[in-house]
Amino acid sequence: MEKYDPKTIEAKWQRVWEDERAFYVDNPEPGDEPGHDFYMLEMLPYPSGHLHMGHVLNYTLGDVVTHFKRRQGLQVLRPMGYDSFGLPAENAAIKEGGHPREIVEANIARIGTQMRRLGWAIDWDRVIAAHEPGYYRWTQWLFLKFFEKGLAYRKEAPVNWCPNDQTVLANEQVINGRCERCGAVVESRKMEQWFFRITAYADALLKDHELIDWPERTKAIQRNWIGRSEGAELLFRIDELDLDVPVFTTRPDTAFGATFFLLAPEHPLVDTLVERSPNADVSEYVRKTMAKRGEERAAAGEKTGLFTGLYAVNPATDEPIPVWVADYVLMDYGTGAIMAVPGHDERDGEFAQRHGLPIREVVDEDGVLVNSGQFSGLPAEEAQQAIVEWLGERGRGRPAVSFRLRDWGFSRQRYWGCPIPIVYCERCGVVAVPEEDLPVVLPEVEDYRPKGKPPLASNEEWLNVPCPSCGGPAVREADTMDTFVDSSWYFLRYVDPHNDHAPFERWLVDYWLPVDQYVGGIDHATGHLLYSRFFVKVLNELELVGFREPFQRLFHQGWVRQGGSKMSKSRGNVTAPDELADMYGADAVRLYILFVGPADQDMDWTEEGVEGIARFLRRLWRIVGEARYASPDPQPDPEPSLLSRKAHETIARVTDDIGRRFVFNTPIAAVMELVNELGRDPAAPGARFAAETAVSLIQPYAPHVAEELWSRLGHERLWEQAWPVADESQLERETFELVIQVNGKVRDRVEASAEESDEELIARAKASEKVQAQLDGQEVRQAIVVPGKLVNLVV
Repeated sequence: MEKYDPKTIEAKWQRVWEDERAFYVDNPEPGDEPGHDFYMLEMLPYPSGHLHMGHVLNYTLGDVVTHFKRRQGLQVLRPMGYDSFGLPAENAAIKEGGHPREIVEANIARIGTQMRRLGWAIDWDRVIAAHEPGYYRWTQWLFLKFFEKGLAYRKEAPVNWCPNDQTVLANEQVINGRCERCGAVVESRKMEQWFFRITAYADALLKDHELIDWPERTKAIQRNWIGRSEGAELLFRIDELDLDVPVFTTRPDTAFGATFFLLAPEHPLVDTLVERSPNADVSEYVRKTMAKRGEERAAAGEKTGLFTGLYAVNPATDEPIPVWVADYVLMDYGTGAIMAVPGHDERDGEFAQRHGLPIREVVDEDGVLVNSGQFSGLPAEEAQQAIVEWLGERGRGRPAVSFRLRDWGFSRQRYWGCPIPIVYCERCGVVAVPEEDLPVVLPEVEDYRPKGKPPLASNEEWLNVPCPSCGGPAVREADTMDTFVDSSWYFLRYVDPHNDHAPFERWLVDYWLPVDQYVGGIDHATGHLLYSRFFVKVLNELELVGFREPFQRLFHQGWVRQGGSKMSKSRGNVTAPDELADMYGADAVRLYILFVGPADQDMDWTEEGVEGIARFLRRLWRIVGEARYASPDPQPDPEPSLLSRKAHETIARVTDDIGRRFVFNTPIAAVMELVNELGRDPAAPGARFAAETAVSLIQPYAPHVAEELWSRLGHERLWEQAWPVADESQLERETFELVIQVNGKVRDRVEASAEESDEELIARAKASEKVQAQLDGQEVRQAIVVPGKLVNLVV
């Protein structure tokens, strides 16, 4: 058998698969019932660079599942696309000195070549890219549906501002006070922004966790991010402003202990307070405090604040209490206003002591109310409901639920993004672009680099348009959408990617979705994974889809590390997989990335490991060739033997690991064990069957060499062959292979009965001719028996 040449073999079979359209999937006909379909999907890549080994882990894992499910008789949809709008792509273009479109499309071409080089089973007829007008036309259409439903709105609000990227960031894009993309310290600013009303779906996002098979830690991250709290909303009146200010509290039993009132600097009422406050220093204090990060303010040992000169009426005591603006009050929780109870809150107590404010105890050490009017003497738990009911009768309180989750701010002051289909007319106000005028095409601009204001505003010909409603002068919205909007529905477009009349047909998405298996990083738990769930819930209510969750089952792959840190394009520590494939073969790269460790754990990448896997593939090639030479004819149903039983055991292990346990490194180890057993005697009974089994089982991981060996074994189209099924009768071990060692070194292997005692196994070991030759008359001092496996004779 000639030498194993992966480059030639891989090119050959990739041409065959493409010519055969082996992995392209036709959509069903109307009326077809789902049941034999499987939607396999991995998170789509940013084309801000090329693929690295982290991508190879993600997509090879999906490829294994794709082949496994296909060969189990399912029609598998496995598409691919590009998250090509947004900050990653634009920043890459700025770094490389080109136009974002040129950079993105060049990267898309390179990534497509890399994917094909690795032989991934992808339906290339369904490729989409977020920056193409044929895609973002429907992103804009979906925005209009949200706008019509009141779920997309514009308001002035405190926002996270990245001074480096010169744009607003969603809360989910701020990690420990820094921009998740560039690491710059994030500032707080007040700006007019577009928001999606995701908070209206907070309860549904929590409740519907019960519908999906996701890792518990991911659900926990989302639960904590949504942050549901039950309590009460109390109204504090500021008579000077003729306003009732709502406060959320989980401790209404302490209302009688509220001795001062605090507002976050970002609270919408603060601007009015500044105008009316007799304290001229309030404005400067608010400005300086807002410039600090929320995490920095909350963690500061010294809590600062300033008295506004105004008072709020405590609804429980009817006492006026001073209104302060304080740095440790944040808009991220509750209403951004708090009733300060210094007798029962550590931070409020420190603040009161520092500023000489009164402290009143209203719950004693036994948890009973004191100094609380008619409620004194009640246990605190009982008093909570009683006080809320009493305040409710007076119109000053009600039971309430609060969420940490805030509405999703999605407008960005950058060029490379989906234009927001809105115009502003002096006569008509905010006007939606009519559906028939979509897409609002992203125009060319002289300079797309960020300068603190939207680059689209520089193209006056594009900016100034007639109002769609009255025909008068109007101005387009110059902000663009965050790239997370594009990726919140892409999995729906894959199903119907060439539809020119709608984003998708409902019956088609209802046939394929929810996605059966989704693969991607846990770092998207509070971003993409949350936004996609929100989008689908809205689309379900709009009757555009018939399901409420996008991804039925979720798997998080680990991070591939190099040089001690996560491999990523932004860090510049990437290894090009196609270059490695040219050196060692694509099958070796694919096998190694899944063999190095459990796929859900972080792993350290080393090129030396690929060489080890390449040696295994050369050995597989040689041993299968020897088995074919020794037994030219196929053995579909061989007589039971050591090798046939080992083959069936391996089928059972690999099937269980991939199909039930969803682990991917141990199946490779199992096939290696089978190949090792086969290599001891490629002419032994059952060898031909064991060789065919090894080739069949390794196919999802190393499809090129498997296909070539399968054809040389006298078969064809392994990618269409049914997945092997273990013979249960051969899994019942009446005999086993007894390994015999002398001083820890293997000297022989013999077949032994599972019923034999330890003494009988020792006697069998001593009777071996090979062992007797090794002993050469020496005395056996000790015999160690590992039941069902080996005997070690110590001399």
